[in-house]
Amino acid sequence: MSDTIERIKCLIIGSGPAGYSAAIYAARADLKPVMYTGLQMGGQLTTTTEVDNYPGYPNGTDGTAMMEDFKNQAERFDTEVRFGIATKVEFDNSVGGIHKITIDNSKIIEAETVIISTGATAKYLGIESEQRLIGGGVSACATCDGFFYKGQDVVVIGAGDTAAEEATYLANICRKVTILVRKDFMRASKAMQHRVEKTENIEVMFHTELDEVMGESVVEGVRVFNNQTDEKQTLDVTGVFVAIGHQPNTEIFKDVLDMDEVGYLITKGKSTKTNLPGVFAAGDVQDNEYRQAVTAAGTGCMAALDAERYLGSLA
Repeated sequence: MSDTIERIKCLIIGSGPAGYSAAIYAARADLKPVMYTGLQMGGQLTTTTEVDNYPGYPNGTDGTAMMEDFKNQAERFDTEVRFGIATKVEFDNSVGGIHKITIDNSKIIEAETVIISTGATAKYLGIESEQRLIGGGVSACATCDGFFYKGQDVVVIGAGDTAAEEATYLANICRKVTILVRKDFMRASKAMQHRVEKTENIEVMFHTELDEVMGESVVEGVRVFNNQTDEKQTLDVTGVFVAIGHQPNTEIFKDVLDMDEVGYLITKGKSTKTNLPGVFAAGDVQDNEYRQAVTAAGTGCMAALDAERYLGSLA
């Protein structure tokens, strides 16, 4: 390992809406933030082709362009944006302690404050055609992309509360929603199952799995199969919403920071404070409920303010 060590006031890990918003506020507070982007510069939003629900973009934009705008604004206030991955952390548990973060298994950053905005990764089935058409009709967020399928037929894949919520949300927009469930029952709460049952334009297909998403550049239908009979059929849909959960990107923080059973970081009250002083979490890495760009940006702002106040309390 290299003995290269750098001391900074504020390190931001992750480069989605939360990270860039934190950077803007931290830079304006003269914390001279350094951001390491992670592998997916711009985060999950860069897999979204169209963004119509973020304030300030009256004509809409695409996720990559929006994240480039965020990056440019952060850099305008002298945030130093670097491509790299945090591979190890050694957090100090004392107030005023210095946190050590290893980047790319080589460079060590010593930071007075750390803002974690590593996000969460949507789970997909891993089918080639599904992966190829992400952003072309395959989505993991009905709230983000459902509007584009107004009056159309779509499928939702999943059996839990997330799938039920996505389906009932889409039912208000789409002509018909079909839920594909692998087993002969849904895992969703009884309340959510009742909501699905009472929604006339939702159909649930049990023992049914996705075989292929059809289409070259956009979804033109799906082929599904009954896992009891192997019978296949084609559904004429234009959208596929995969609702089998998200995985927070918190592996390197295990046994260091408090997290729930899934791996989302736990923050204190209405703040972004973790269980360790000087370490803050923002965005989808600590939000398993809303998972929107605008809410992530809000918590990024909060994290920068929390970091500024923390440093101020040490003076």
